[in-house]
Amino acid sequence: MAKKINIFQIDAFSDKPFGGNPAGVTFGDGLTKEEMQFIAREMNLAETAFLSKSDKADYNLRWFTPKMEVELCGHATIASLHFLSENNLIKNNSEVKFDTLSGVLKCRAENNEYRMQIPIYKVNEYTGNRDEILKALTIDKCDVFDSIPFLILENDYLYIYIKKLSALKKLKPNFKDLLKLSTENKFGGVVVFTKETFEEDNFAHLRFFAPYYGIDEDPVTGSANGPLMLVLNYLGFVKFDKEDVKLNFEQGDIIGRRGRIGVNYSPVKKDLYISGKAVTVIRGDLIF
Repeated sequence: MAKKINIFQIDAFSDKPFGGNPAGVTFGDGLTKEEMQFIAREMNLAETAFLSKSDKADYNLRWFTPKMEVELCGHATIASLHFLSENNLIKNNSEVKFDTLSGVLKCRAENNEYRMQIPIYKVNEYTGNRDEILKALTIDKCDVFDSIPFLILENDYLYIYIKKLSALKKLKPNFKDLLKLSTENKFGGVVVFTKETFEEDNFAHLRFFAPYYGIDEDPVTGSANGPLMLVLNYLGFVKFDKEDVKLNFEQGDIIGRRGRIGVNYSPVKKDLYISGKAVTVIRGDLIF
C-alpha cells in the first residue's frame, strides 16, 4: 500500500515568496532513514526537515540534503518552526525544543519571527594550502589580506574574509576542484564573507559553497551566519564584553534569493541565536 505524507515548501529568512532559502518540511514518524533520504532527493532542495516524536524535547528534528543527513541546518529549522505555527501546533510567543544530532536546541516563535539556538563552536586558524582554495574559488590574491587567517570551526566550515562586495559578486567557483579540496582537507562548507553590504544597517554579506554536502551554493545559510559572529570576534571585528551583541547579516542577493538573518550573542549566558522570518510557497501530498 502506498504511503502519503503532507509536505510543505517554505522559504526561510524571507517574508516574501521566492526569497531566502527554500526547505521542505514534513512529519517523519513512520519513515525510515532511507525513505527520508529518497524524499530529500525528490524535493531537491538544500535541505528537507523531518519532525517526529521525542522523549527528550518537544520534537525530534532531522535534516537531509539530496545527498546525506547533516548535523545542523538553520534555514530548515526556521522553516520547521513556521510549519508548526501554520499547523497550529505551537503557540505564538512560545518556546520549542528540538532534539537533533547537534543536541537539544532551544527555539522560539513570535509574530512570524523565529529564533533558533546555534551551538558554540571552537574557532581555529586553518593551516592548509590557501592558494589552492583561492584558485578553486576564483578569488584573486589581491582581494584577501595576507595578515588575516582563514578560520575553520568545529563544524568543519571554513571562513575566508574578502575585502570587497564587488569581489564577492564575481566569484565563480570550480566546484569539482572545491569538492576535491574539501574532501582531502576535511572541511565541509566554505564561507566567503565581507563587511561591505547591500544595506547600511547590516554588518556583513556572505556566500556559502558546499559541494561536499551536495550543495554547490546555498542561498541563505543559518548554520554559517550564526557562527560568523564567533569568527568576527576572533578576527577583532566585534568585541564581546558583558552586553549582548546583535547584528544583521545578508546572503543570497548575488544569486537572486535575498535573505536576512539576525544573529544575537550573549557573552554572559554564552548563548548564540539566529532569527528570521519565513513564508510558505507550496503545500501538497507526496505519495510513494
